[in-house]
Amino acid sequence: MNKLYYFIFSYLFGSIPFGYLFCKIFKGIDIRKFGSGNIGATNVYRVCGWKVGIPVLILDILKGFLPVYIGKIFNFQNSIILFGGILSILGHSFSIFLKGKGGKGVSTSFGVVIGLFPFPALLSFILWIIIVFSTKYVSLGSIAGAFFLPIFTFFLMKDKFLFYVSIFIFIFILYTHRENIKRLLNKNENKINLPWIKK
Repeated sequence: MNKLYYFIFSYLFGSIPFGYLFCKIFKGIDIRKFGSGNIGATNVYRVCGWKVGIPVLILDILKGFLPVYIGKIFNFQNSIILFGGILSILGHSFSIFLKGKGGKGVSTSFGVVIGLFPFPALLSFILWIIIVFSTKYVSLGSIAGAFFLPIFTFFLMKDKFLFYVSIFIFIFILYTHRENIKRLLNKNENKINLPWIKK
């Protein structure tokens, strides 16, 4: 595959707004007008339920994982694969199909991380689960998982390149969650209702 085509594919695939499309198709609503207005899996889950939210989560993760996987199949250099992964994240957060709007990039970043360094990704995911299930704050779990990702990568991978990648992802997650951080500090962040717990 030509590298230019690879980059174009990575961005366009990342730009597919699965959250918007699934809510439109299965619920007949524009998810941007409900809840937080975000097209990511968390808001989709809050507004449309787990039957829509879970498939969106899986597909958003796939948007990050698939470009990395394809890059490895074609034996691209790590720097090329990384750029493809970054483009998929940027596509998700700044979708060309939604006039530059999009999600916060957590799920797609997680997909990239799984493809590049799966073990640190697994540890961050376990930490995310613990925090979200105990506090019901998805944003707090995402920020904490992103924060510890460079730490896990540093001690487990011994690879400076991947360590710098993990730092970039952490900074990007902080940026996209800047409003969530304000709400967490002001103690008015929205909690998530776990599907097995009755309201």
